[in-house]
Amino acid sequence: MNILTQKKIGSSIIAFAIILIILLIFVKQDLDERDTYLCQMFHENPGLDMLQCPAHTTNTSWYIVAAFGFAFLVLGAGIYVLISSFDTTSTKTTSNIEQQEYAPIDLNQLDDEEKKIFHHIKEHDGSMYQSDLMKQLNVSKVHMTRILDKMEGKKIIERKRRGMTNIVILR
Repeated sequence: MNILTQKKIGSSIIAFAIILIILLIFVKQDLDERDTYLCQMFHENPGLDMLQCPAHTTNTSWYIVAAFGFAFLVLGAGIYVLISSFDTTSTKTTSNIEQQEYAPIDLNQLDDEEKKIFHHIKEHDGSMYQSDLMKQLNVSKVHMTRILDKMEGKKIIERKRRGMTNIVILR
């Protein structure tokens, strides 16, 4: 989905939710005024039992609570869509910057295994976990470490420690 479209959708959902909340506030005020009037009428007439008052026997208050809950869920969904469009924007911008910052590499200086690893990392936006590289290329840990040591020495990649594994990043 286009980022601008996602922002417009998120903004529209938020606007709809705000309008819905404002309308519900007016409806709630109107219902409270009606219920107050009904209670006063029942209180003024001694022949009527207060338990029979329509203000106390309807489920309208539960409907209003449910409507407010729905409106706030819609508002939350709109905020989520809007925020996720910003996250997508920042991620794509970072990826584009990283792709532009790759150091120029003479592929002739790499052997076949190094070329394979280089292309594999490049296909994955310039970074991969070392353990994932080993699994996908079906290479042992020792062999992968030796190849990556050579590539790091040639300043093609750098490794950063992430927990129990390394992340391999193109320079």
